[in-house]
Amino acid sequence: MATSIVRKPASFRLRADLLEGLKRKAEQENRTLNNYVESVLLDIVYDEPNDVTKAAIEEVMSGKNPEKVYTDIDEMFNDILNEEE
Repeated sequence: MATSIVRKPASFRLRADLLEGLKRKAEQENRTLNNYVESVLLDIVYDEPNDVTKAAIEEVMSGKNPEKVYTDIDEMFNDILNEEE
């Protein structure tokens, strides 16, 4: 069963340079201006992290390992990989 998405016309006043930039980006991606702007807005409005990211955010907010600060990327990755084992 196919569902249709209701679209309503809208009018916005944008800076001329912003509009030109949007047109260039849309053209680079071989898309209409309307399609490009709609997809950019959808990304902003419905931007929600995945479950792994949510868990990482929760861990940071909980204060687990508040003393641990990495100055070496290899040390950080070693800790991450050892946690998963």
